[in-house]
Amino acid sequence: MKTLLTLSLLVSATLVLSVRVARSAHRSPSPSEGVQNIEMAAKKYEFEPATIRVKQGTRVQLKIKATDHAHGFIVSDVPEGAGTSGKPGLVFAAEQDCKKIEEGKTETVEFVAQTPGTYRFRCCVHCGWHHRAMKGELIVEP
Repeated sequence: MKTLLTLSLLVSATLVLSVRVARSAHRSPSPSEGVQNIEMAAKKYEFEPATIRVKQGTRVQLKIKATDHAHGFIVSDVPEGAGTSGKPGLVFAAEQDCKKIEEGKTETVEFVAQTPGTYRFRCCVHCGWHHRAMKGELIVEP
């Protein structure tokens, strides 16, 4: 009877461990598992930096501060050349839409960079005469 109980406990422990391993293999990394924080400035007709490079598979947090007045930020979720029907290569933590950034405030855009390629971003809040020049690129490297 003691052997049967020991065997039963061993099988139960193995099943619990197997389920935990299977779940952890399919989840996204938690913030403590290596988030790449990138600080950006949105200012008169430019983003600084205008070119951002990250490695494929990285969880990224863009912390964007509007330094002179309100700006916006939006990034394509498909790489350049994939067309609008392409599979998203950036997987966002929250619904991706124009993120308005008030003067002096910082907003965070978080995503996992899953697919290599170049992703264009731009200001999506009209900020003045050269608003259309306010853009940049996110390069996801393999």
